[in-house]
Amino acid sequence: MRTPQVAMTPHIGQRISAQYGDLSAQEQRVAAFILDHFDDLAVYSAADLARLTGVSKSTVSRLFKRLGFESFQAVKRHARQLRSQGMPLVTDPEAVGANGERFKRHLEREQENLRRALASIEPQTFEAIVQGLDSARRVVLVGFRNGYPLAVHCRQQLIQARDDVSLAPQPNQSLAEDLVGLGEGDLVVLFGFRRRPRLFDALVDELVSMPCRLLLIADATAAGYAERVDWWLECPIDGVSAFDSYASAMSLISLLANGLLHQRLARGRARINAVSELYQGLDELAP
Repeated sequence: MRTPQVAMTPHIGQRISAQYGDLSAQEQRVAAFILDHFDDLAVYSAADLARLTGVSKSTVSRLFKRLGFESFQAVKRHARQLRSQGMPLVTDPEAVGANGERFKRHLEREQENLRRALASIEPQTFEAIVQGLDSARRVVLVGFRNGYPLAVHCRQQLIQARDDVSLAPQPNQSLAEDLVGLGEGDLVVLFGFRRRPRLFDALVDELVSMPCRLLLIADATAAGYAERVDWWLECPIDGVSAFDSYASAMSLISLLANGLLHQRLARGRARINAVSELYQGLDELAP
């Protein structure tokens, strides 16, 4: 059974594009300003828009109603909703602060994300995941969009301690070839952060129907999948401003990789030594 998709209503930029030719010259002036300042729309007032575009407040109000918004407050709620869905919008121009204040706020947010991520993990669940990474016949890492570099990094860490760790999909390739034949004893680690591709639901459907085990690493927007997978690890990714931060996910990958290495310490050390010797033999790394 698929997790229902949330219906996506057209965002304000799409609404403007669809109606631009039917707007008055003054409305077009406001609309153009909105498109040029889309990322910080939420910080303006209706009076600001009127003043900056040289039109009346009634023109601004009329435009928003033509675009399907009851008021400018509805527009600001719309902008905040877009940000919660992952669109990189600046909703507070003072959020990052200035000089040393920006570093302080960034550090506090990163610490809070990491604290929440680790607090949500039951120790027995973590141990079961590490055991699964150790005993799996093969481990397949799957990631899309911002989850792809996380999957790449996770593979690079895990493969230091064990073999048969693969990445899917390969660049410009489809998934089916990498997933067909997954069976009992295999483990898939799926990264599913917000703004997931449309095929994500179908992918989860297919994976849960297979005899392999499934670990989902994602933010809170993937909570609807939690009961369907074997394990779910939540990583908060909220940043202090427009862009998400994946520091908690990267830290979790480090925790999992270290857990795996200590689970199979003798074999892991032997593999690390063998890899290091091959580095030298191939002269791959600079001193």
